[in-house]
Amino acid sequence: MKVTVTNLLLCTALLATTGSGFPFERKGSAGKEKRVQYAAWDDVNVLAHGLLQLGQGLKEHVDKTKLQVRDITAKLKSFNGTVTDLGKLTLRLQEDNKVLRARTEGLEERESQVLNVSSELREKADELLTEKQRVHERMSQLEEKMNNVLQGEGLQGASGNSTDARTIQWMLEAQNRRIDELVDRIKQQQEKLDKQNIRIRTLQNQIQNNMQSFLKRKGDVIPQNGSIEQHDSPQNMASDCHELFLRGETSTGVYTIKPLQSEPFDVFCEMTADGGWTVIQRRQDGSVDFDQLWQAYQSGFGNLNGEFWLGLEKMHSLSKDGNYILKVQLSDWRDELETIKYPFRLSGEESHYSLHILDNASKNLESALANDPTGLPFSTRDKDNDQKSDINCAKHLSGGWWFSNCGHSNLNGRYFVTPPPKQRHQRKQGVFWKTWRGRYYPLKTTTMMIAPSEIENKS
Repeated sequence: MKVTVTNLLLCTALLATTGSGFPFERKGSAGKEKRVQYAAWDDVNVLAHGLLQLGQGLKEHVDKTKLQVRDITAKLKSFNGTVTDLGKLTLRLQEDNKVLRARTEGLEERESQVLNVSSELREKADELLTEKQRVHERMSQLEEKMNNVLQGEGLQGASGNSTDARTIQWMLEAQNRRIDELVDRIKQQQEKLDKQNIRIRTLQNQIQNNMQSFLKRKGDVIPQNGSIEQHDSPQNMASDCHELFLRGETSTGVYTIKPLQSEPFDVFCEMTADGGWTVIQRRQDGSVDFDQLWQAYQSGFGNLNGEFWLGLEKMHSLSKDGNYILKVQLSDWRDELETIKYPFRLSGEESHYSLHILDNASKNLESALANDPTGLPFSTRDKDNDQKSDINCAKHLSGGWWFSNCGHSNLNGRYFVTPPPKQRHQRKQGVFWKTWRGRYYPLKTTTMMIAPSEIENKS
């Protein structure tokens, strides 16, 4: 810009100094023409060169100004976009705030209703207990009266006393029936109270989770350059299906969980009225081949919505940090059902995932899964860890299992539909539970699931 102004001043000075050099005619007093004077050629060249420099400087200034204007326009557009995004984010946060407030109010109202119902149920239970006490007092009086009547005053009043005794006996039987009904009603009310308490804890967890989610969304970060970036913290996943149940999940199906010090993975949750069970094995139609090697049994295989084996490592990560119950459900081809439960502990890979049954293994039905003081290691056809020294049970039968020897149980054997094979050596490779239907009876369905021991206190 300074060069342009200097060139302009230079050209003006040249015009001023050379103005007398342009051609003109001058007349004297006598009217005679004088000579014509012309500007020097060098002066003209200097003037032209100055004009060219002036034009070039103006052009460069215009181009530079255009670039600055374009840059300013782009920044204005970016700023306008940032302002628009901020406006949308503000509206979204306001809407989320309204929704959260409405949900919180609804949950608080439901919690208040549940607390009121629980209070009413407790009052009814107290009334029933009071009624039960009154009935016991009346029974005591009737028994005393009956004893007096039975003792009587001799043979003279024997017939009358006999009639009174029958009447009193009928009244006692009626009172006993009434007491039994009251006891049943008390049990029902107590069950309702327990379920309401679980529901209250679930509602409290829902309110807490909603508040945490809202606070996380409030913590979105807007960097200084105007762009919008949302930083989501890791999801607070449940450690098993029972924790999902306590958080309000009541539908049976596939969920993602994350046990302590483990990566997240999908499981099938069996939700009941008392809690959530994590299914670790299911056989139902023979669609999956369970005659697998150690690596497959360690990591898991199959379809969570059909037949599957969850995986020894996942089972260990689920149960290693607490007291757990193993529930085994069996059905035969007449659709008769049987359920067996064990408190258990499962060791890690260093002990070949040994199964420790902690109680009830002495009963006949439960004894099919033998209780070994040191634990029962898992075996497959390529890793023989059973207690048979001369035979690999997993290879001799089929599938991987906690074999003590080859004859008590194997829920991972070959799946046979009815009628089973006629050959005995083939039938013993099937899915069996010796102490229920025998070693050579192939079962129709099996399901194995685990849950924290506290679930037994609610069932």
